[in-house]
Amino acid sequence: MKFIHTGDLHIGKVLHECDLLQDQRYILGQIAGLAAREKVDAVVLAGDIYDRSIPTAEAVTVLDEFLTDLIEQGICVLAVSGNHDSPERLSFAGNILKRQGLHLSGVCEKEIRKVTFSDDFGEVAFFLLPFMKPGDMKLYLKEEIKSCDEGVQKIIGRLPIDSAARNVLVTHYFVTDAGSEPELSDSETRVVVGGLDQVEASAFAGFDYTALGHIHKPQQIKERPVYYAGTPLKYSFSETMQEKSVNLVELGKKGEVLVTKVLLKPLREMRILRGELKLLLADADYQGEGTDDFIRAVLTDKDELDDPIGRLRTVYPNVLQVVVERHYRDTDKLKLQEIEKPDKSVLELYSDFYQYVTDEELDEERRQILTEVICDSLGRDCL
Repeated sequence: MKFIHTGDLHIGKVLHECDLLQDQRYILGQIAGLAAREKVDAVVLAGDIYDRSIPTAEAVTVLDEFLTDLIEQGICVLAVSGNHDSPERLSFAGNILKRQGLHLSGVCEKEIRKVTFSDDFGEVAFFLLPFMKPGDMKLYLKEEIKSCDEGVQKIIGRLPIDSAARNVLVTHYFVTDAGSEPELSDSETRVVVGGLDQVEASAFAGFDYTALGHIHKPQQIKERPVYYAGTPLKYSFSETMQEKSVNLVELGKKGEVLVTKVLLKPLREMRILRGELKLLLADADYQGEGTDDFIRAVLTDKDELDDPIGRLRTVYPNVLQVVVERHYRDTDKLKLQEIEKPDKSVLELYSDFYQYVTDEELDEERRQILTEVICDSLGRDCL
C-alpha cells in the first residue's frame, strides 16, 4: 500500500495582494505527476483544502482539475476539512463522489468515515477525522467537551480499530507531545485560544501512521509515526528557508512503515534580499534567473529613498514587501549628561548626538547642511 500525504493546500490564497492560483495549479500538477510515477493507491489531503470557507469560482476550478486528474488515473483521494474550510461545502455530493474514489469528510457524520484498502498483507483502514471545535464535538459525541484533546481522545476511543490490521488516521489539529509544540510559521491560524485547540500525540498511539494538517512546516512529532506534511508552497516569508515536500508513505506488513520526503519545486520561489537599493538593482548575482520570484526586500540604505518598491519592480516584478532597516540607538535611554557639554558648540553637540544615535560620525554633506541651518536660525556665533 502506497500513498501520498499532503495538505494545507490553501487554494485561493492571496499573499500581499498577489494571487497564487497559477503557482498552486503548477504545484498540484507536480503532485499529480508524482502520484502517477509512483503508482500510488491514494492521495491524502489533511485539511485546509481551500484558504477561505467560501472559495472563489477560480479556486474551485483549480481543485476540480487536480482531483479530476487523480481520479482519471484511478487514484483514490482521501480528504478531511480543516479550520479554513467550510465542512458543508467540502462535503457536497460526497456520497456520489465516493463511488468515483473521492472521499471527502467535512461534516460531523454519525460515524467517522472509514475507507478500506487491501494488499498482499491484508487490509489498511483509513479513518477520516475532520477538524472540529469543542462545540462541534459536543454535538457529535452527545456530551460536554471542554477541549479538542478531550474530544479527539473520546472520538478515537469509539473507532472500530482492528489492532491486528494496519490503521491510518487523517486529521487536522495542533498536536503537541508532552508539552513540546510543533515548529510554527507566520502563516498558521490558531483557532481556539488558551490551548484548547491542542491535541496530545499520545491519542494516536493506535495508528500505524497519522497524517496531520494545520502546521505549515513539514515535521515529525518526535519519534512517533505522526507527521505534518506541511504546505506544498511557501505562504509567508518566515518559510523562505523551508524545503516544501510531500510524504510518500509505503505500508508493508503490520509495523513496517517507510516515509520518504519528496521535495517539490515551485513555479516561483520566495526569497528575502538584503542590501542597499542600488546594489540590489545593479548586482549581477540578483539578476537573470529568479527575478520572477516573490521577494521581500530589506533595504539598508541610510538616506531616504524615492519610490523603492517601484524601482525594485523594474528588476523584480513580484516584490511583495519592502522594509527599510535602520539601526538607531534608543534615545529614551539617553542621559542628557552623556552629550551635554557647556563648552561645546551647537554643531558639536548635534554631531555628538548623531553619533550616539547612529553609531556613525556625521559625514561632510550632513555637516554642511547642518551648518547652514544653524547659521540661518541661530547665527554663526553658535557654530
